[in-house]
Amino acid sequence: MSQAVPAGPAGLAGVRRLDLSGLRDPLRAEWTKLRTVAGPAWLLAGTIAATVAVSAAATAAARCPAGTACPVDTTKLSLTGVQVGQAVVAVLAVLAISGEYSTGMIRITLTAMPRRSAVLAAKAVLVAGLVLAAGGIAAAGSVLAGRILLPGHGFTPARGFPLESLASGPTLRAAAGSVLYLVLIALLSLGIATVIRDTAVATGVVLGLLYLSPITLSVVTNPVWSHRIERYAPMNAGLTIQDTIGLRGLAISPWGGLGVLAAWAAAALLAGALALRWHDA
Repeated sequence: MSQAVPAGPAGLAGVRRLDLSGLRDPLRAEWTKLRTVAGPAWLLAGTIAATVAVSAAATAAARCPAGTACPVDTTKLSLTGVQVGQAVVAVLAVLAISGEYSTGMIRITLTAMPRRSAVLAAKAVLVAGLVLAAGGIAAAGSVLAGRILLPGHGFTPARGFPLESLASGPTLRAAAGSVLYLVLIALLSLGIATVIRDTAVATGVVLGLLYLSPITLSVVTNPVWSHRIERYAPMNAGLTIQDTIGLRGLAISPWGGLGVLAAWAAAALLAGALALRWHDA
């Protein structure tokens, strides 16, 4: 006969201990998979390299000639590389689950760990943690590149452009928010890949979902639909976290936009959990 969990704080603590212990083995197994293959490490390094390189290129290409007004958000400019780095993050997250389906290893995984929700949760925790670390390095490197390169192109403190620094509140918010943005993109990609299972198709769906909305926005002339795309498309909404000037003119606030992306990620993970539970491996 099963023993009832005591009511009150002691009972809740017991439930939490059971949940954590139930996740320990899946976490250990998923970590072993990730660290024993070269792909994830290379993709994480690629995320850092692509983000910093594109950010540096964007800041190196910017100019503010003397005697002209330059309404440029230099912090957002310095973090431009996140728009490219997210593609590498998406591939990493997709492979975390679809790679097992392509090799048939998912059957072994689910046989060894029948709690399918715990398997997906473990993958989500590890992918999020790795992307958090890589994204932190990438964002810091991008801000540093902006600090070094922008003053030489006319964006000087004397002209109203403070040096890029994580000690500045708006810059810190934009940089930290960009890291969270990459983490949410990883979780969104993981959820979609769990539903679709096929690596190429899942990657195409994720990248289409991210990059088609800015293209659509550039050709849509209806202001109502433009406003809706800016508010609710995952990439457009999420990247408002990088804005540090003209906040009143945004379709959605920076943290509100990140919240929209979080809702997308949560919905994708929920769909993935249901698909993993209902479908055969």
